[in-house]
Amino acid sequence: MTTHKYEAFLKTLEAGSLTKAAAALGYTQSSISHMLNALEKEWRLTLLIRDRSGIRLTSDGQRLLPYIRNVVQAHRELIDETANLRGLRSGLIRLATFTSAAVNWLPGLIQTFQQEHPGVDFELLHGHYTDIENWLDTGQADCGFQRLPVRSDFESRFLAQDRLLVILPEHHPLAGEDRFPIEALGEEPFLLLEEGTVNEITEIFELHGIHPKVRFTARDDYAIISMVESGLGISILPELVLNRTPYRVVQKELSVPAYRRLGICLRGGEHASPALRKFLEHVESYPAFRETRMSAAR
Repeated sequence: MTTHKYEAFLKTLEAGSLTKAAAALGYTQSSISHMLNALEKEWRLTLLIRDRSGIRLTSDGQRLLPYIRNVVQAHRELIDETANLRGLRSGLIRLATFTSAAVNWLPGLIQTFQQEHPGVDFELLHGHYTDIENWLDTGQADCGFQRLPVRSDFESRFLAQDRLLVILPEHHPLAGEDRFPIEALGEEPFLLLEEGTVNEITEIFELHGIHPKVRFTARDDYAIISMVESGLGISILPELVLNRTPYRVVQKELSVPAYRRLGICLRGGEHASPALRKFLEHVESYPAFRETRMSAAR
């Protein structure tokens, strides 16, 4: 059984172009085009509309999309299970992550995991909380790092508690204080990190009845830090984001400490592949996470 045509279809839809899909799958653009044409010819249906505006599904393609995803996923699970019977010699884990987890956690996690299981490969999807939830929901990702709590139909495992810190320009009047007064958040120009409709930063404002003077919003952590360094305002960012930052800003804990709880989650553990189950075990036993859980329990 081969699912190359189905995988080409899904990757083209995900990437939005034949060129990007070909690069991701290791084919030429003409090979991807040939596979898509062969699939449509085999089924005698038009699945994709390709024009100057990009690639989009036809109504027939929309109806068949969940079935194609199920076939590809079932095939991956079959391959993983046969690998497991041979001693987990191979496998693929599609892992969704946000920037700070990718920078601070993934290098060590993947390196130590592949020392034991060198045949298991990773495909990383990088985005924000809402992106990760969507990728898990549609089956594009097998698991993902995410802010907790997650939806009730997701399975999650707590990993770490991450402090939320105020960042200030170096010469800010409150830079010498031990902690940043939480009421002062409403008195300063604020640079808001936008990560979906609700995030831990806006929850701080709602909890304490603060109405921030939002000057800019941005989806990039480092753009926010750079603007704070330039004196355009203050912001709140997770400590994990601020690790190893090259920018000259002052970090302060709030007078009422705030945190985000982070974990790894998946859509139904009963369908996890052998490779994914092994990786989840590895993540939970990773020293940094084990120590954090023990500290949070005390």
